[in-house]
Amino acid sequence: MAYSFPQDLLEAQRDWYVVCGLLADRSCSAAQSTVLRRRLQRLSVRVSTHPHWATYAGRAPEARMALREVVRAEERGGV
Repeated sequence: MAYSFPQDLLEAQRDWYVVCGLLADRSCSAAQSTVLRRRLQRLSVRVSTHPHWATYAGRAPEARMALREVVRAEERGGV
C-alpha cells in the first residue's frame, strides 16, 4: 500500500535518523551526548504521537514502518 506522509512528519523522522547517527559517533562528549539523547526523545515523541497516525485506523504500525522505509530510501538516494 502506498502512503502519503505530511512534510513535518518526514522531517521529524529524518532528524531522528540524524540524531541517532550522531549518538553512534563515540567522539561526542558526555554533555553533547546528553543533549542528543534529549533531542532524540523529543523527536521520538513527535513522530509517535503525530496526528497523522489517526488516519490509519488499524494500520498505523504498517504505516510507521513505511515512513521509516521512505526516509531511509531518500537517504540512499532512492527517492
